[in-house]
Amino acid sequence: MSKMIAYCGIDCSKCDAYIATITNDSELKTKTAKDWSKLNNATILPKHINCNGCRKDGAKTIFCSNLCPIRKCAIKHSADNCTQCKKYNDCDTIQTFLKINHSIIDH
Repeated sequence: MSKMIAYCGIDCSKCDAYIATITNDSELKTKTAKDWSKLNNATILPKHINCNGCRKDGAKTIFCSNLCPIRKCAIKHSADNCTQCKKYNDCDTIQTFLKINHSIIDH
């Protein structure tokens, strides 16, 4: 599986939703839905675990497709990732995300 880096810097190839989608792994979708439900204190069903990556065409989780402020901003500014933005070091959105996310490979 090749690396695919999201707008925020996450390596999608390490994301359970991405892995479950491209391998069509229903058990991993179920496990991920359970884990993400607990993590987000929300009901997330296995059918919601469907993502081809935020920078590619195709399915995305509802967060990635509609809610992610990082993705929306990068698309608006035609950036491949946040590190290309002049405001990167002063951006509250990405800096908060970087502090809590342990799977970032480039920040």
